[in-house]
Amino acid sequence: MAIRYPIVPNTITVHLGKPDESVRNITVSFTDYISNVASSELYPTWPTSALTANIYAIISFAMNRIYNEWYRSKGYNFDITSSPIYDQAFKENRSTYENINNIVEEIFNNYVVKANQIQPYFTRYCDGRNTQCDGLSQWGSVSLANQGKSYLDILKYYYGNDISIKYNAPVGDNVEGYPGYEVGYGSAGNPVLAIQRDLRRIRKNYPAIPNISTTLGIYDDETVAAVKKFQEIFSLPTTGIVDKATWYKIKYVYTSVKKLSDLYSEGLSQNEATFLYEDELNYGDTGIEVEYVHYFLDAIAFLDPDIPRLQTNSIYNNNSVLMVKAFQEKYGLPITGVFTYSDWKVLRKVYQNVLKMISSENQEYINELYPDYFLKKGITGEDVLRFQRFLLEICRYDHSIPGVRVNGIFDDLTEQSVKKIQRDFGFDVNGIVGPLLWQKIVELSKR
Repeated sequence: MAIRYPIVPNTITVHLGKPDESVRNITVSFTDYISNVASSELYPTWPTSALTANIYAIISFAMNRIYNEWYRSKGYNFDITSSPIYDQAFKENRSTYENINNIVEEIFNNYVVKANQIQPYFTRYCDGRNTQCDGLSQWGSVSLANQGKSYLDILKYYYGNDISIKYNAPVGDNVEGYPGYEVGYGSAGNPVLAIQRDLRRIRKNYPAIPNISTTLGIYDDETVAAVKKFQEIFSLPTTGIVDKATWYKIKYVYTSVKKLSDLYSEGLSQNEATFLYEDELNYGDTGIEVEYVHYFLDAIAFLDPDIPRLQTNSIYNNNSVLMVKAFQEKYGLPITGVFTYSDWKVLRKVYQNVLKMISSENQEYINELYPDYFLKKGITGEDVLRFQRFLLEICRYDHSIPGVRVNGIFDDLTEQSVKKIQRDFGFDVNGIVGPLLWQKIVELSKR
């Protein structure tokens, strides 16, 4: 299981004006951004506890915008604006104050959270003189500091006693939420789990959206129906496939109904941010995620001499590291031997290209390759036909298998046979064919 905790970004992209203004975007380091905003909005002569409380509010506000992809989910290509009407005051190329810079350097990877929520809290604030708002008053924080209040006392005064500080959050690249490929019928993994989680919550506000009962992270008939209804409600092409436009519309509506970018947020709990698949695999890791990576690497290595084809299993071992490093080097990725979410996106694309571009001398081998989507009852087509031929070979020597009709339709009999093999070889008995079961059935068909 992997919990998607927020990551403090190395950089932030700022739109130098209001959201719809035709102005430039600039990308700056996150610490430079925070120092710039703090120096634009605060006075360096203020007490340290007031400055620190305000800088925490600035950090958390910016991180909330980034974590929820507030502007990107609305179709923009930036993280935040420079307008204090919408966000925070940012002035390109302005000088900053040394004492403010020092505080920023000390706390830039800490942020405010509310109660049991994990998203950076939307720490709304205003100056407290010219404008009033729910949230922190900048000049009011000075008065509290002069009374001897600490930065945490000040933050709790304005945001409630149930807030706390998340200290030493991980720092890394700002990764786009959209996985980089269309997600549709037969897809599986964390992107599917995120879509299903979001649509279940959106359904509370839009009950016409059908329920999704599955928890396996497989894009099934229920998910297709829910996506189609969502697309219909929000005037998107009704395809049942989550492309980039649908992904970010789901993200935007989910953030809105939960008020994740609001002072009075429903919040995101740890359970809601927990996914089945790890975002990073390293030496010693075990499980289905490791087996998935091994399967796709092995298929690519069979046809690509630059990738060593080494013996692997469900443990991320030395052979895994060597194969991953070779793959990373070949495709211009950081050569670490650690398999990341970014590597996974590239691996999928390479595998899909293998399926499309396989040479004539390897056409016999392509019949054994997993089609890159899950097969389940109701699916039809050439891939089902290929699969049924493997099943037929197993049925010829193992008469305990219920049987198969080689007709290209994943019917009841095919499902019963799949479940029998799953029981026999320790797979989850769900009747669904993923890459590992496909590989096992191909292997058994050759006996």
